[in-house]
Amino acid sequence: MATQLGEAKSSTRLVISWEALPTDFRLEDEPVENTGQPLLAGALRESLEISGFIQPQMLIASNFGLCATINGQFVAKAPDWVYVRSVNEVLRERKSYTPNLEGDIPAIVIEFLSDTEGGEYSFKRTFPPGKWFFYEQILQVPIYLIFDPNGGLLEFYQLENSRYELKQPDENGRHWIDSMGLFLGNCQGTKEARTGYWLRWWDEAGNLLLWAVEQIEQERQQKERLIAYLQSQGIDPNNLP
Repeated sequence: MATQLGEAKSSTRLVISWEALPTDFRLEDEPVENTGQPLLAGALRESLEISGFIQPQMLIASNFGLCATINGQFVAKAPDWVYVRSVNEVLRERKSYTPNLEGDIPAIVIEFLSDTEGGEYSFKRTFPPGKWFFYEQILQVPIYLIFDPNGGLLEFYQLENSRYELKQPDENGRHWIDSMGLFLGNCQGTKEARTGYWLRWWDEAGNLLLWAVEQIEQERQQKERLIAYLQSQGIDPNNLP
């Protein structure tokens, strides 16, 4: 399956096809920028899993190759976090994912801002294409987020008329993601010895989707309140019938 894409600033037309990862192709093993990035990606997935959001047909991954073939040349980009609503086949392990061939186009791609040359904004059209150009023009991912974990800035771009448009958050500083039925925003907190800004999910009613450590603490507090109530009623919580 192939499509043609006309470049706005060039007479060259890009021929895009969706083909399986070549058996002899080696994905580049790019090192993670810093130790915080896996924590950020893992926290995003963790709260979704605890809330029961994740279903078997979904694909949620980090530092994972998204593939396309452009003018006969294979391209793979590994975003820091990606969400695909439905894949054609549920596999225990994947080396990569080719949209259209293997399932839906990713609904969301997230890049954590790095200290390098700012490749998250690269609109380079020539081979190999930049990340921004690849997500916007090749894959046409509906939502692209760039998050600065140090300063907390969250840039939310939505695809409109084949171009990413920067969107402002609501009055709570959150963005509604219709394909997930969730809000996404940022806040400060501490998790796994990292203190700083994190991306967090909220449900439609505005309830924060908790991390495991937060859920454990919430359950502990509820237990303590119950014990205190029973004792106030003259009931020994250790001798309940």
